[in-house]
Amino acid sequence: MDFLMAIGQYEFLQKALFTSVVVGLICGVIGSFIILRGMSLMGDAISHAVLPGVALSYAFGINFFVGAVLTGVLTAVGIGYVSQNSRIKNDTAIGILFTSAFAIGIIMVTMLKSSTDLYHILFGNVLAVRSSDMWVTVGIGVIVIVTVYAFFKELLLTSFDPTIAAAYGLRNNLIHYLLMTLLTMVTVASLQTVGIVLVVAMLITPAATAYLLTDRLSIMIFLAGGFGMLSSVIGLYFSFTYNLASGATIVVVATVLFFLAFLFSRKHGVVWKSIRARQKRIELLK
Repeated sequence: MDFLMAIGQYEFLQKALFTSVVVGLICGVIGSFIILRGMSLMGDAISHAVLPGVALSYAFGINFFVGAVLTGVLTAVGIGYVSQNSRIKNDTAIGILFTSAFAIGIIMVTMLKSSTDLYHILFGNVLAVRSSDMWVTVGIGVIVIVTVYAFFKELLLTSFDPTIAAAYGLRNNLIHYLLMTLLTMVTVASLQTVGIVLVVAMLITPAATAYLLTDRLSIMIFLAGGFGMLSSVIGLYFSFTYNLASGATIVVVATVLFFLAFLFSRKHGVVWKSIRARQKRIELLK
C-alpha cells in the first residue's frame, strides 16, 4: 500500500513507473524478433556500442538519444560490412566491434569529464528519469510499435525463411537494418531504466519466456511485451520498497518469470515434460 500511496504523491515515481512500463513493452516486442533470428549477441553488441554516442551527446549538451542511435546504427552496419567482406564470421565481427566501441566509450567518459555518471549509464537509474527522457522513451515506443505493425509480415517472413522472402522480392538486408535501427532505439530508451549492461537481459528474457509458452509469433509478441511490463512494475516496487538497484531488480524479476515458464510451461516446461514422460512409462508397463 505504501508503494501505491507513494505513486500518487511523488511525481518522480510516476515518471519512473510509466517509463519502465513503456521500456518493458518495447523490449518484449523487439526481443521477440531478436530471439527468432538468433541475434541475442547482436543485442548485446548494440547495447554496449551506444556508450560513445552517449558520452558525446552529454559533452555537447544534446539529448543522448541522438548520439546513441548514431553510434548504435554505425556499429550494426560495421558488423555487417566486416562479416560480408572478410573471412571473419558474424559472431567474431560482433565481438571485435562491440568491445572496441564500449572501450572507446569508457575512455571518452573519463577524458571528457562531463556530467555523465558512468555508473548510471551502465546500470540505470529509473528513479532519476526526467520529463524529457520520459517523453523521448514514449516517442521511441510509438515509433517501434507502429513500425512493427506496418512491417509485421516482412519481419515475420524474413525471420522464419530469408530464402523465400528473397524469392518474393523482399530485401533481407534492408529489413535487417530496419530491425537493427529499432533495436538501437529500444536500447537507448532502456538506458535510464536498466542501463547498458543489463539492457540485453530485458531484450531477451521476456521474449524467451513468451517463446516457451506459444508457437505463434503474434501471441509471443503480446506475451513478451506483457512480461516486460510486469517485470518493470514488480521490479520497481521491490526497488522502491527495499532500496535496491532498480535496473538489476527489474532484470531479476524477469529472470524469475522465465524460470517459472521454464519449469511449468504446459507445452515446454520441464515439470510437465517429466509428468508426460512418467505417464507414458506407466502406460507402456500396463
